[in-house]
Amino acid sequence: MADAPPRGFETAEFEARTVKAQRLMTEAGIDTLLFCTEPEVRYFSGFLTPFWQSPTRPWFLVLPREGKPIAVIPAIGADTMARTWVEDIRVWDSPCPEDEGVSLLTDTLREVGASVIGLPMGPESALRMSLTDFERLRATTGAAFVDAGPIVRACRFIKSEAEIAKIAHICAIASNAFDRVPALVSAGMPLAEAFRAFRIELLAQGADEVPYLVGGAGQGGYGDVISPPTDAPLATGDVLMFDTGASWDGYFCDFDRNFAIGQADEAARSAHRTLYAATEAALAIAKPGATCADLHAAMVRAIGEDGGGIGRMGHGLGMQLTELPSLMPGDSTVLAPGMVLTLEPSMTVGPGRMMVAEENIVIREDGSHLLSRRAPEELPVI
Repeated sequence: MADAPPRGFETAEFEARTVKAQRLMTEAGIDTLLFCTEPEVRYFSGFLTPFWQSPTRPWFLVLPREGKPIAVIPAIGADTMARTWVEDIRVWDSPCPEDEGVSLLTDTLREVGASVIGLPMGPESALRMSLTDFERLRATTGAAFVDAGPIVRACRFIKSEAEIAKIAHICAIASNAFDRVPALVSAGMPLAEAFRAFRIELLAQGADEVPYLVGGAGQGGYGDVISPPTDAPLATGDVLMFDTGASWDGYFCDFDRNFAIGQADEAARSAHRTLYAATEAALAIAKPGATCADLHAAMVRAIGEDGGGIGRMGHGLGMQLTELPSLMPGDSTVLAPGMVLTLEPSMTVGPGRMMVAEENIVIREDGSHLLSRRAPEELPVI
């Protein structure tokens, strides 16, 4: 495998992100952006830590219309934040339920003259502070809070070359791990043990974390694609699917692979070929100017009306396992160079059974380029 790209980003990366966001803020009449969720804080600061798993402490990043971001964070994170490009770091001792950073954040927002504050409010947004504290913040600042989701999406939709390199690297790691599956699993192995073996292989190949690993196994197909594995043994004729969201330096891959155990019936083989053709149909038109709805329609046509499906057939990918946009009817997002997407056609193969395929791609000026190593056209048999 090629050498890993550098970890982290050059300061110029964050400067470019900030300048773009500030230009969009000015156009929207927003004085300040306020972030309190992990992807947004990390995107504009470089603050990478698994400590977000703890729900105890809120974290804030203030981005004025001019100048660099200001971190308003619990003291426990000061050292880590100091290693980023952020220089103005304001801390309080947390946990402090009676004033969990609200006073410090209020003072900061007043200092930068925030009368109109942008906060992501729309699809896939969350408020990572208590509603009580948010109401207090609105009352103490006297500011108007407006939706900054479109600004954040406009920044994050298009990945930089440095971001794409990280996604490509974790895709290569996962592709290598998938190549090892025939040596890792066999008939009679409990499904939970197969999952454990694959997770270990992902880490051995170089993944930093494997926060997402789902799939299924069943005769000629599987019943769902989101459940944790059981101890049921793999049987001859089962179709086994692993779907992994492994990460490297804070960026994800998200693709799956199907394998037949011992033998595969014709229905499973045919479904695999159909899903391959659906992916090819989307790859052929995934270029600047096409829309997400166009890609979805191309995959549906290849599958046919009787093939069914389980919703959207792909999505954005990057700092999060799933990001907007969605490949589904009605999503008119226009593809542009630098967008990273998954192609995820699905179909039913019988009562209570389905199969799903997935690849990761980047959009370039000349069309789509695979980041994951392409699945074979024929269903592999172990």
